Amino acid sequence: MKKPKMILFDYGQTLVNEQSFDGVKGTEAVLKYATKNKYNKSAEEVQAYANELNRELGRFDPEKRHLFQVEVPNHMFTKYLYESQGIEIALSSEEIDSVFWDVAAPGKPTEEIKEFLTFLKENHVRTGVISNISYCGNAVAKRINSCIPDNDFEFIIATSEYLYRKPNKRIFELALEKAGLLPEEVWYIGDQYQCDIVGAREAGIFPVWYIGAIDMKYEPRQDVLTIENWKELMDLFSE
Repeated sequence: MKKPKMILFDYGQTLVNEQSFDGVKGTEAVLKYATKNKYNKSAEEVQAYANELNRELGRFDPEKRHLFQVEVPNHMFTKYLYESQGIEIALSSEEIDSVFWDVAAPGKPTEEIKEFLTFLKENHVRTGVISNISYCGNAVAKRINSCIPDNDFEFIIATSEYLYRKPNKRIFELALEKAGLLPEEVWYIGDQYQCDIVGAREAGIFPVWYIGAIDMKYEPRQDVLTIENWKELMDLFSE
């Protein structure tokens, strides 16, 4: 294990601990901006249809999400969702993302992540982000910068802007190109074993499994460095 020149982070349940997703609340917030609701659809009805569409697409299934390696940007999804239901929203696609997300899944920094990022800066370790996410890149950057305002991330890659999703190695290769580094000079830290750990490893990047804010069942693994809190990594660096 070689100490890295750069560490790349996942977003959800790694940098930021998101609360349980509530799509109905998010849809309620968006519908407040409806200028037309032809069939008087409720938030529950719209979200039920969104869930149906997502099942058809195969998105967000915890057991299968690693198989879904092409991102569907939210601006495409919500445009179809609302217009197909006879609904017009007086917001841009970016605004819809933020209004929905802020209510459906508010988040806060994972415990001690700010201290760890400061530690990395003091030790001249560069940082960046790769997130499997359908919200637009500006919304993702806004969320991260709001939760962790003093970060020094060189870039924030939202897969909604770049086609490929983890574990596809192409999204990791994009980050390496942006960083100007070789795979062996970089670590990747994330909470999902198949997407984050397997994906990083396939790209030749050293993976670290962060389980301190994990929101689903997992089986302990012996084949990967696993941490429950950021102090563990600070201690590792100090050895």
